[in-house]
Amino acid sequence: MSCVRKLRKRTKSQELVYQEQCKVVAQENGKRIGLEGDPDLQFLLKGGDLLKVKSKSWRKTRLFRLNEDCKTVWQQTSKTFKSDSSFSLEDIDSVRYGRQTEGLQKYTDSSVEDRCFSIIFKGRRKNLDLIASSKEEAKRWVSGLEKVMTGMHSLNRQQNSEHWFYNCMRKADKNADNKMSLKELKHFLRQINIEVDDSYAEMLFKKCDTSNSGTLEGSEIKHFYDLLTYREEIDVIYGKYASTNGQMSSGDLLYFLQNEQRESVSLEYAKKLIEKYEVDETAKQNKYMSKDGFLIYLNHEEGSIFNPAHKPIYQDMHQPLNHYFISSSHNTYLMEDQLKGPSSTEAYIKALMKSCRCVELDCWDGANGEPVIYHGHTLTSKVLFKDVIKAIKEYAFKTSQYPVILSLENHCSTEQQKIMAHHLTSILGSALLTQPLGHQMPNTFPGPEELKGRFLIKGKRLNKLDAAFNNNATEDVDSVSEEDEASSKKIKLAKELSDLVIYCKSVHFSNFEHSRDNQAFYEMASFKESKAMNLAENSATAFIHHNMDKLSRIYPAGSRTDSSNYNPVPLWNAGCQIVALNFQTPGKEMDLNQARFLPNGKCGYILKPEFQRDPASQFDPANLRVGPWLKRKTLHVMPSSCLRSMKTSRSPSWTLRSRWRSTVCPTTSPANRHTTLTTMASVNSPFTLMHLANAFFQSVVTEVCFVTGFNPQWNTKFQFTIHVPELALVRFVVEDYDAASHNDLIGLYTLPFTSMQNGYRHVPLLTKRGNLIPSAGLFVHIMALDA
Repeated sequence: MSCVRKLRKRTKSQELVYQEQCKVVAQENGKRIGLEGDPDLQFLLKGGDLLKVKSKSWRKTRLFRLNEDCKTVWQQTSKTFKSDSSFSLEDIDSVRYGRQTEGLQKYTDSSVEDRCFSIIFKGRRKNLDLIASSKEEAKRWVSGLEKVMTGMHSLNRQQNSEHWFYNCMRKADKNADNKMSLKELKHFLRQINIEVDDSYAEMLFKKCDTSNSGTLEGSEIKHFYDLLTYREEIDVIYGKYASTNGQMSSGDLLYFLQNEQRESVSLEYAKKLIEKYEVDETAKQNKYMSKDGFLIYLNHEEGSIFNPAHKPIYQDMHQPLNHYFISSSHNTYLMEDQLKGPSSTEAYIKALMKSCRCVELDCWDGANGEPVIYHGHTLTSKVLFKDVIKAIKEYAFKTSQYPVILSLENHCSTEQQKIMAHHLTSILGSALLTQPLGHQMPNTFPGPEELKGRFLIKGKRLNKLDAAFNNNATEDVDSVSEEDEASSKKIKLAKELSDLVIYCKSVHFSNFEHSRDNQAFYEMASFKESKAMNLAENSATAFIHHNMDKLSRIYPAGSRTDSSNYNPVPLWNAGCQIVALNFQTPGKEMDLNQARFLPNGKCGYILKPEFQRDPASQFDPANLRVGPWLKRKTLHVMPSSCLRSMKTSRSPSWTLRSRWRSTVCPTTSPANRHTTLTTMASVNSPFTLMHLANAFFQSVVTEVCFVTGFNPQWNTKFQFTIHVPELALVRFVVEDYDAASHNDLIGLYTLPFTSMQNGYRHVPLLTKRGNLIPSAGLFVHIMALDA
């Protein structure tokens, strides 16, 4: 939350007092993130001059330093109406040492390589390219920022909330006397977007002002924090199970875990939780868990809605490649739209760092004999093919070791195709797969485990794959039909590039029978979204069986000039592996994609359900029949409360919207497959709207909660029937209710139904771009039972 305000100019004595208070605050915050007395933290707090680089001619020296909150960086600016500005460490994606961005490579000389570093922001914010005065200084900035970011990320939700809360209170302390007057308290409540009337604020103030001094300080401020953040529902749950002299013994905790959380765990596990999370040493020695320890447990991964057993790689990674959903990007080179948006190596880096395992390269003839990548016949900018391959080589396996597919859309002349082949082989080296694995012609794909650390090329090939074993000669150049996303035409194909295509040979799709009878396992088709959606709707079972033998790639319609996305769920239901989306465009579709690939170590590969891999299966998502996929579950959900976001919002009233996306789970007849229940409230009169929607989701909106405290509560119960849990995704959306205009998004979270834990759980909230909001979340009670 932004708590920044314009301060009146202080006197010298006030400034000295303020600076001393800042040092104390910085020490407290440093201790909170485990960096008390750390020299790198002290270096950042002191700050220093850095050369900011925007172009060949734009280079300005600016002062940067870490603010005492240890969460924001202050930077000097020369703008007339803005004497200084800050950015949050939460907005930083990474910090790179050296000339590791397009800007620094383009606008600086290699002689300053060891003095350069860049701050890479999340979303579309431009990188901050900087040059330090020395190599040592640059490294201290990089290591210091990384260290503080790691410390901040290690805080749990409760610690994050407390950290933010006290820093906002300090900024509301207008005269910097380390005390809170009633006027300052009211200002603070407005800053954190809690609307209360004067009498309520005065009641809170008097209750905390035990010294009757007219101000709050020390323990009184702590009491105020406790009152404001009090969570009644935690008291109720703890009181229900703490049956040993008012405390929760290890046996009580075990009963809670088994009865409420539905976990099959032992007494030893309960004792380990107490050892891990209990803060009171006496309670810990007696194997008791206090209410504080219980709250800490609920705020960590064991108390999360996402099953921690699904966090690492847990699936069988030796199945054939086509048995997996593969995280895939379309027009990967674009940062924005596909008409005039910039092309950049940064777009590839961002996608790969999100464990995208199939990236697209639209290749065209460039100047000076060097092929380029851009969206042809548009105003999008161009980036060198070789620079893209270098970036892919550098970042492909930082977040996942599993194979990366380079999908080539080839518009180049044969001469520049040979240059492409040279760059691929020389830059990627032994990581580039140039021969099938093994010593004989395969009849199926290898698995992701066998292809770890390897690059696969998808594109046209002049001959069959068995030519790699029998040395069948082909001409150096021949014509093939290149059916790309823009047109279908004959192109000349260079043998050097053709020979690099091993397991992903692009072919034309006629129909499923023709593919089954005439095409090998490694020959794959690309489908425009409309064609794929039609097949998924009208020939789903045949499509699923096609994908049991081959790979299918789906791409957005060319009419999506704004780089919008289609719904990927029906294509996953049809077993399609490479469902390519525009990663640069946030929205519901990318949220679903992030959820699909959330489990299994976020490695970019998810094993498809058995009924999408078994040749005997007759699974049809549009017409469910008895089969191993039909496992009816009744999902009971009670959203209890919402932990307040650190972002301010326009209105004090919040709406919780929980969408349960399960596209293969009809709840009524096929004609009325999904039910939508909406309960809303306006400022003056509440109303309920119910309707049936022939759409592939269920939706429930709880009543609006007008906030009178820090953690709004709903305690609304609802339930859903899910028929095919292995393909279901559960989506939570929290919005800020506005009667006059569109609701503002507060946060959202989506996860696979099979990765969801029962019981009382905290649900993290993400921004629309999929970034975690550290101190915000939902607290819900979930129970999935056999129907």
